[in-house]
Amino acid sequence: VQLQASGGGLVQAGDSLRLSCAASGRTSKAYVKAWFRQAPGKEREFVASISVSSINTNYADSVKGRFTISRDNAKNMVYLQMNSLKVEDTGVYFCAADSSSRGYLSTLFADYNYFGQGTLVTVSS
Repeated sequence: VQLQASGGGLVQAGDSLRLSCAASGRTSKAYVKAWFRQAPGKEREFVASISVSSINTNYADSVKGRFTISRDNAKNMVYLQMNSLKVEDTGVYFCAADSSSRGYLSTLFADYNYFGQGTLVTVSS
C-alpha cells in the first residue's frame, strides 16, 4: 500500500485548504484512514480518522468543528477539508492507513502501519 498526500500550501489565517491522499492497492480500500501532522520542533499528532464505511469519524479536539475528513473508496482517496485555519495548524500533514481490524478508530501513530509522504501546510498570520 502506498499513500501520497497533496494539496498543501501557504495560506493566511482564516483561509481554507483541502488535502488529498491517494492510496494504491485494492485492499487499502478496506483500511481505516487517518491524517496526522507534525509541526516544526513538535511531536507528531493525530488530526482525524475515518472508518471504512465513512460512518465513523474521530477528530483531535484542536481541529474539531473546523476540519472534516472524508473518503471516496471508489477512487481510493481520502480528503481533509480544513476551514478557519490557524497559525498553529502549520505543519507537515501525512495520511496513514490501519490494516488491522481493531474495531475502533485509533488516535495512536503506532497503530497505523502505512504512511505516505507528507504535504506542507503553512498558515501565516
